[in-house]
Amino acid sequence: MTAADAPPIIFVHGTRLSAGQWSPQLAALREDFRVAAVDLPGHGARSAQPWSLDAATEIIAAAVDSLDRGPALVVGHSLGGYASLEFARRCPELLRGLVLAGASASTRGPWATPYRWVAGLVPRLPADRLTRWNDRMFRRLYPPEVVDATIGAGYAFHTLPAAWGEVLGRFDADAMRHVAAPVLILNGEKDTVFRSGERDFVRAHPRARIELIPRARHLANFDDPEAFTDAVRRFALHMPAHG
Repeated sequence: MTAADAPPIIFVHGTRLSAGQWSPQLAALREDFRVAAVDLPGHGARSAQPWSLDAATEIIAAAVDSLDRGPALVVGHSLGGYASLEFARRCPELLRGLVLAGASASTRGPWATPYRWVAGLVPRLPADRLTRWNDRMFRRLYPPEVVDATIGAGYAFHTLPAAWGEVLGRFDADAMRHVAAPVLILNGEKDTVFRSGERDFVRAHPRARIELIPRARHLANFDDPEAFTDAVRRFALHMPAHG
């Protein structure tokens, strides 16, 4: 398959971040693919919009329609991965392929307990302090061309309790049974928490496979932007022809 025949690609960001998370991927892929990145409700340019999975699904669907190239490859990271799973269930006709990055852990049972605790703690901390901490962390770990767009868009700490509150307890490997399209589970090698269910997720889907980004952590697309982008590109170019 050539890039001209390949699906459009929609990127869906993770917890507290924004469409800016995908600036390295958009820059690398836009010459060969129709690409877009969305802000989920309560994040980025949609900071004032209340969070809901219903709204997240509608936003992803609108982004697919906006590219006007038919069903899309949807790439979701962490929170965005679980939102993309919900989109896959509700809008199968708009999905040509799914990349789950850092979103192959069950959100049910004991695993969710520490995340519920964090979701309750975050609103008690001053947002400006959390912002400074995130800015320092990103600038220490990553070059400006990777994180400047993320830092510039700010963080959605205020949305975290509602977003996690809806996702926790909702998703496990059974969610894969509602995905009709091929699936790539693309994890950082060192993302042990979100890799915990990757084999269960693969076993639940007849056209799913796992690929790891060596030495990368949860934010694999920041840790190794080129390897992450190359994995998405290969998956897009080897996807079965539409229809």
